[in-house]
Amino acid sequence: MPHYEYRVLPAPEKGLKAKGVKGPKARFAHSVETLMNEMGAEGWEYLRADTLPSEERAGLTSSVTEWRTLLVFRRIRLDHADAFRPKELPAPDEDDAQAATPADANQQEQEPSAKADAEDKDADRMETMLKSRADSLVAMPTDLGGPESDGGTADRDDPSPDDAPRRD
Repeated sequence: MPHYEYRVLPAPEKGLKAKGVKGPKARFAHSVETLMNEMGAEGWEYLRADTLPSEERAGLTSSVTEWRTLLVFRRIRLDHADAFRPKELPAPDEDDAQAATPADANQQEQEPSAKADAEDKDADRMETMLKSRADSLVAMPTDLGGPESDGGTADRDDPSPDDAPRRD
């Protein structure tokens, strides 16, 4: 049975301004959406929203009951001992183990060479793509942002008078 940890946050009371979001209803929905996406990115699952009373002071002697809306999130606790309990697998039969061994050994011999071939092909494709991209950048005219567009080269050793530090 999974064990959960919970996190309770106050629901947003005011909408967030954002580009393309207009009106108070849309801004409020955007603020709730932003909060829920942030929590989801951290691994929290939205569970429910609760409205609960909260007694607060109003003045010196009186108190007022305010109703607060809370958002409840949960996620599975991984630090619980049950999460790390190993599962016992059934022992294989001797006949099955002997029959599977030669086929498994043959398959294991073929897998490394297939992986190496695939990696070599990927590396060759990547190298070809990078070379063609570099050639297209070098051949790009200077008015379109090519390497000579700033008026100088990257491997120049002599600093220009504009590059020298000023001493005032």
